[in-house]
Amino acid sequence: MTARVLIRPKEGILDPSGQAVERALTSLGFQGVSEVKVGRLVELEVDDPARVPEMCERLLANPLIEDYEVVVLEDVAG
Repeated sequence: MTARVLIRPKEGILDPSGQAVERALTSLGFQGVSEVKVGRLVELEVDDPARVPEMCERLLANPLIEDYEVVVLEDVAG
């Protein structure tokens, strides 16, 4: 099964990459953009998707400063 993990900074944690993107968008003329957060996506093929949160806690994310969200994609191939 495929599991996707979206990792992003926790609320209130400084995000220099997000701030840089926000400034760049504004300088390019895109108004009304705020609170930009830059995260990362990890996609895994796993036998047991129930173990993905443990993988996040132990390696993929830093639970002190990052939140993560796990999405398991159902196999739709026939």
